Amino acid sequence: MHTHFWKSQEANVARAGRRILLAMLLAPLLARGQAPQAPPKDLTTTSLEDLMNVEVTSASKKEQKLSQVAAAIFVITQEDIRRSGARNIPDLLRMVPGLDVAQVNGNTWAVSARGFNLQNANKLLVLEDGRAVYTPTFGGVYWDTFDVPLDDIERIEVIRGPGGTVWGANAVNGVINVITKKAADTRGWLVTGGGGTVTQALGEVRYGGQVNPDTDYRVFAKYENTDHLLAPNGQEASDGWHLLHGGFRADTTLGAKDTVTTEGDVYAGSSGAMVSVFSANPPQNTTMSALSPLSGGDFMGQWNHRFSSRYELTVQSYFDRYSRNGPLVREALNTADVQVQNHVAIGTRQDLMFGAEYRHCWDQTSGVAGFYFQPANLRDGLASMFIQDEIRLKPERWTLYVGTKLENSFFTDYELQPSARLAWTPGKTRTVWTAISRANRTPTRYDTGLNSVEALPGGQGISVFSGNPKVKSELVTAYELGYRAQPGRRFSVDVATFYNDYTNLESLETQTPFLDTNYSPPVLAVPITLENKQYGTTEGVEVFANWQVQSHWTLSPGYSFLEMHLHRQADSTDTIDPASYAGSSPQHQASLRSHWELPKRTSLDVNAYFVGRLPAQEVASYTRLDAQWSWKLAERAAFSVVGQNLAQDHHVEFNDRFENVLSSMVKRGVYAKLTMEF
Repeated sequence: MHTHFWKSQEANVARAGRRILLAMLLAPLLARGQAPQAPPKDLTTTSLEDLMNVEVTSASKKEQKLSQVAAAIFVITQEDIRRSGARNIPDLLRMVPGLDVAQVNGNTWAVSARGFNLQNANKLLVLEDGRAVYTPTFGGVYWDTFDVPLDDIERIEVIRGPGGTVWGANAVNGVINVITKKAADTRGWLVTGGGGTVTQALGEVRYGGQVNPDTDYRVFAKYENTDHLLAPNGQEASDGWHLLHGGFRADTTLGAKDTVTTEGDVYAGSSGAMVSVFSANPPQNTTMSALSPLSGGDFMGQWNHRFSSRYELTVQSYFDRYSRNGPLVREALNTADVQVQNHVAIGTRQDLMFGAEYRHCWDQTSGVAGFYFQPANLRDGLASMFIQDEIRLKPERWTLYVGTKLENSFFTDYELQPSARLAWTPGKTRTVWTAISRANRTPTRYDTGLNSVEALPGGQGISVFSGNPKVKSELVTAYELGYRAQPGRRFSVDVATFYNDYTNLESLETQTPFLDTNYSPPVLAVPITLENKQYGTTEGVEVFANWQVQSHWTLSPGYSFLEMHLHRQADSTDTIDPASYAGSSPQHQASLRSHWELPKRTSLDVNAYFVGRLPAQEVASYTRLDAQWSWKLAERAAFSVVGQNLAQDHHVEFNDRFENVLSSMVKRGVYAKLTMEF
């Protein structure tokens, strides 16, 4: 559909958005006499036993019942994805209590769990089918290229809290594991197309079939083009984004004991940004637009062999390469990884998991004046071993998980990440759990080798930042307590509380200023380097529920509270108030998702998200309102219209003043999509 048509509808969409929120609450009560289509089966409509027995894998690297998981876990199902209207994974993650998701510009998101949010949030580990997509260059995730086709996702498992015992470094405050569907579940054709105001064009073609009775496969190609957002001055922010992405997956059964999975992706595109760049004559920071070409790909293979009903072995290996040409650094990173995992049942009450992993990375970088890495090219490796024992103290009642990970990286010595977790299940529909665990965030290339220059405000001189090769890992010891239950057929609730104790947090230490004679006239230079002279605690609570109000109406509320107390050591020369770090994460967040099955094969989904203010960034609190109307045209064809950010014409979600990439204002948008399967 033509862009001008969509833009002419934005005013109508704004008015409609306000009415939709009222309709979400009132219309189901007025529809008692109608006979809507039966809703698809999902977590909110399963039986008590089925809900508590949902299988998850990210907590222990093996399948286990949700009722036995001693961790704060949230599962985004394929049905949740379909109902959300989201076009990318960050927007999907907004529904998870305890996650802070903020859109920085048209292609950049800040996503973190339990505080410490940044453009490069470095305390959250993100995976796809067990393959890490966390970048060791800047830390965090390049969300603009983490473009998993949403129709191919089986579920997303989100763990808030440390996961270092099984997943290793950087799983400090959480783990997100995107698990894709098996090839056998995606047979036939899927074709999707559409477009709108912000998401201007989208399209996907997927085909799944069989090579022979033992091998299923699928291939796909997708494209998306996203428009620019608004700069703070109301002008176009030059941060548009487009990506062409293709890939495959194949699942093969080799006899009764062996299975092999192979999958891979390639992509190419570009993303824009407004960046702050240092200019030397005279020393000043200037704003300019930059367009960054993106390309990359990966290949992963996994072999599983079952020796017996009590012992199985899994070997997984992958290679990943990406290249980003800007906006400040040209970067190419290669990663090769191999891991071995053993799963052994000992007697009737013990389940032992143990394994080892080696990862090797090599990169090539080149920067611009005032922003570069030293050395420009680097090779580094990471080796680790882990062991975790599940001990059923009393079958179906008390389960203890104990384990640790021993890890060594290029930048650090050997480090332990132990944990102990206890789950008590007094009934099939109730679980009480508690945990104590330790995890670390290892230094990145940014921490150890970045060199940058910026002009100080008011022409007072320049700041000269240099990384520290001796910087240490950041550490957390986490204490958690949780409760999940389904007290009735129509209601379930999950509560998690935590207290985190952090040490070795990084600080920006000011060194002795000097007169830099490389400039004419000479300027005052203030050296700054990274050290580990901050510490502190965080505490909070996260609550979410599912309530089937009527047979055709479901509400899913959520709420999270976060309190951060950060401090400097007595000898620290960091001039930034620790409250600035704490004030970059919202203290209060709330959500309310509504799904309503309407007559004539239609449905309405309305999702409201409240995010508290960010005082350190001067970002006001806001409420984001998204809505989707869907019409099932036939058994395997559906049409939907989605409105996003309906509550406001535009708003700022993040304003990280420590980064060179400048923030934009998120715009109201609407798009339509047609999906057909055959």
